[in-house]
Amino acid sequence: MVLSVIPPHVPLPGSGGLPGDGRYGESPRSGRVVRRGLSLTGAVLATAFYCLSLTPALLPRPWWLQGVEAGVTAVLGYALGAVLGTLTRALAGRRLILPARSPQRAAWSAVAAVCVVAVVVTTALSVSWQGDMRRAVGMRPQVVWWQWALVPVLAGLVAALLLGAARGLRLATRKVAQPLTWLVPRSVAYGTGIALVAFLVVGFVQGFLFKGVLHVVENGASLTDRGTSEGVVRPTSTTLSGGDGSYTPWDTLGAKGRDFVGGASTRADIARFTGRDAKDPVRVYVGLRTADSLDERARLAVRELERAGGFERDVLAVMGTTGTGWVNDQGSRPLEYLWFGDSALVAMQYSYLPSWVSVLTEDEAADASRALFTAVYDKWRTLPAETRPKLLAYGESLGSYAMENALGGTLKGLTGRTDGALFVGPTYANPLWKTLTDGRAPDSPSWRPVVGDGAQVRFAQVPSDYAIPAAPWTGPRSVYLQNGSDPVVWWSPDLAYRQPDWLDDPRAGDVSSAMRWYPVLTFWQVVCDLAGADAVPDGHGHRYGTMPTTAWAQITRPPGWTPERTAALAKHLGARP
Repeated sequence: MVLSVIPPHVPLPGSGGLPGDGRYGESPRSGRVVRRGLSLTGAVLATAFYCLSLTPALLPRPWWLQGVEAGVTAVLGYALGAVLGTLTRALAGRRLILPARSPQRAAWSAVAAVCVVAVVVTTALSVSWQGDMRRAVGMRPQVVWWQWALVPVLAGLVAALLLGAARGLRLATRKVAQPLTWLVPRSVAYGTGIALVAFLVVGFVQGFLFKGVLHVVENGASLTDRGTSEGVVRPTSTTLSGGDGSYTPWDTLGAKGRDFVGGASTRADIARFTGRDAKDPVRVYVGLRTADSLDERARLAVRELERAGGFERDVLAVMGTTGTGWVNDQGSRPLEYLWFGDSALVAMQYSYLPSWVSVLTEDEAADASRALFTAVYDKWRTLPAETRPKLLAYGESLGSYAMENALGGTLKGLTGRTDGALFVGPTYANPLWKTLTDGRAPDSPSWRPVVGDGAQVRFAQVPSDYAIPAAPWTGPRSVYLQNGSDPVVWWSPDLAYRQPDWLDDPRAGDVSSAMRWYPVLTFWQVVCDLAGADAVPDGHGHRYGTMPTTAWAQITRPPGWTPERTAALAKHLGARP
């Protein structure tokens, strides 16, 4: 082999640079963004990270989402490889004996060939992996081959854009640092350059980009909140907010509030299904525009419940809302049928923003639910114990986090202040959910934990899970609905550095047996799964379908109600448009 001695002042090619790029003695054009070739170690790790990004995750993905994920992941691998190359040069000393230019070119050619083969083979294998994930969540396993062939193309474009941006920042750092080298040592000059560029970038992202985008989203959400969904009209019933005699005007309820009260079940609908007399349900909603402050809105909700007769019903449920004030119809409507309309539901809006934005201000959600539940509870506990309604709590996703916090985040608060609760698709931040999951029976999986003897709280993905454990289920009863493949439930920051319990055996039935945990990568995979959490059939991802119907039947146990009627009701509500 032909060898050459590399002088101390010439950078090593092992972590970046082809002959002729300025790293073998030529003078690079320091003003160019692309002034040197790719890092060899960076290219190898970028390929490895790309391949790992295509391995099974919680949910199947559309080709474009997989392409974006793979491109970002490849850049992470490249950055790691470039850092390792730099450290290798620093630790190797000032002189190394390295292959001359021709062997270096041959090495690059061999690495490039291996990388191309790895990309092609892994992309082809990922079609089978996608099929397995699609099959696990009840979807047809086939993917459109020509779309999937675009995954590496899109990944390459995304990676090129990100790498170009990174090199642009490096150029900016160099431009800031070079004039300073006349005044201070080189290390100080470049440290100052890095700090200044980082300050400007963070300031731009937080001060202009983030706030600007948030402002645009909030303005758009505020305008949307003034609209009314097609087919929703102002009610005339005195049992509904916005109706005749209501203290909460229809035009102040917000779009989701109008959906909530305008979509209430009617006495005729309930009687037609159940075959017996029914009442018009009570639905109370207070929008952001209805009153100026949080406490005023909570007090108004209680007054509206009193006006509509909500405290005189058999069941009264406080509903935690998601960002825009939305309450899932599949979580609210079953109670009205199970109790023949002798029910009252109350909810309150706290934001115009959708959950994916309002989650950044989750304390606002907790404060709103706490104010509402406390106001309702304070009134409810003054009523005679023998005649007051069953007091229930409900929340889905961010709403479950908010409602848990309203109850103090403890099992004592849950069982001591309610007659039952239903939490759907809880988040990693839910304080009580986390405590119950961590304290589960050792032989129970984290995706279906057994808490104590199951007397008060149970977890379910399918109806048969309510029977686990076999011990008596006394009360007050509470249920957590969580799908094994729901990224909203299973994403957490520690995925970046610790293997999660939900990947232990046995796994939930809708989680691929081929999924593996990789530091940082699995964290990023599940982040991408969040984007498609609702793009799967009911019973998987963040879609719970009619499971709240069976859950409410188990929690509230209506007199004379049978499992057969529950199944029929779930089918009836599932068929609604």
